[in-house]
Amino acid sequence: MHYTTNHYEGMFAETVGYPGHNGDTIYAYVARPLGPGPHPAIVVLHHMPGWDEWYREVTRKFAHHGYIAISPNLYQRAGHGTPEDVAAKVRASGGVADDQVVGDVRGALAWVVSQPQSSGKTAIFGTCSGARHAYLSACRINGFKAVIDCWGGRIVMDESQLTTNQPVAPVDYTANLSCPVLGIYGNDDQSPSPAAVNQLEDALIRHGKSYEFHRYDDAGHGFFYYDRPAYRQAQAVDGWKKIWAFLDKTTR
Repeated sequence: MHYTTNHYEGMFAETVGYPGHNGDTIYAYVARPLGPGPHPAIVVLHHMPGWDEWYREVTRKFAHHGYIAISPNLYQRAGHGTPEDVAAKVRASGGVADDQVVGDVRGALAWVVSQPQSSGKTAIFGTCSGARHAYLSACRINGFKAVIDCWGGRIVMDESQLTTNQPVAPVDYTANLSCPVLGIYGNDDQSPSPAAVNQLEDALIRHGKSYEFHRYDDAGHGFFYYDRPAYRQAQAVDGWKKIWAFLDKTTR
């Protein structure tokens, strides 16, 4: 966003409910610029630590940059409590089922494009497990203009990692991907490791998909999280610049 001192700025934010997988009501945090639009939109998928404060902040960050942003609670069915407690329940049960996530994301996409301020151009963003879910959803749902994968682990999976809840590695759906991919990774990460990022890149090339990857030295898993020891200021600032430039090309 380019600022001038006479720039009007306003934002609306609230928690909403929408129909997700199997018609279940899913809570989502929504933020959007004030005004009639039309505005592009983005579905914001939270990480394994849960539907937490960082994700509320990022949802508002996207709205600040001109997007209608919706962040669904993918752990809704595990009950309510602190994000940490709910996430612990989900981890103990083997994670949320991929089909359920896809259904909840499909509902979030339908909700956001139905808003009168929406331009209909919608991206999807996630970090950590949320990035895995974003890539999976972009492969299995038509309608996204861009997908942003920030250090998504287990997009590439070997056979021993497959489970009842996660029966197919997201990378194996790459042939069905219908939008460009932005990948942001730390070279010190092990989930995904640099080798796994290479495998994902190979799949994108093999299937003729549009993508751009940015890999950062001296950065590990979660290096955008300013409230954690993993934070890397210079790499995070540059990564966000890459995100805004990518979204400008794909959703404006």
